[in-house]
Amino acid sequence: MSLQETISQKKFGDLIGISQQAVSDLIRRDVLRSNDPACVWLLSYCSHLREQAAGRAATGDLDLAGERAALARVQRERIEMQNDVTRRELAPVAILEFALATVGQKIAAILECIPRNIKRRSKNLTSEDIEIIVAEITKARNVAASVQLDMKDYDGTSGDTEIDTDGAEES
Repeated sequence: MSLQETISQKKFGDLIGISQQAVSDLIRRDVLRSNDPACVWLLSYCSHLREQAAGRAATGDLDLAGERAALARVQRERIEMQNDVTRRELAPVAILEFALATVGQKIAAILECIPRNIKRRSKNLTSEDIEIIVAEITKARNVAASVQLDMKDYDGTSGDTEIDTDGAEES
């Protein structure tokens, strides 16, 4: 048998120790090309075996190398999150919501007392002046109450956000 010539599927199967049907399947899966000589088939078949042994060849829908990489990525992310929790850089959302609600309640109580305290301490302010102060405090409370956190917009950098005198945010 000359390896420089094309040979039948049966003869190639006998040469490498597989059935004619297995050779036909290799051709169907484009591991082997129909009209190539036996030496090319042999090289292609050996390359295919090396890929399978290394876990790089896909078997059906399962790509072992891709699956290993995905698993390693998930494990790395889990460990990074555990490290962030340990360093207190990460906290459950429920704790953050509770902390913000508590701070918000304390600030609201302080803001509500401002007009009354100013009235008591200053005899020079008119009721219109107090109403202006109340309006500004109300504006501030409304801005605080309307804050919504959208985590997909958060990139981890600390951007400076300013609030103008009308209560509108400027970045």
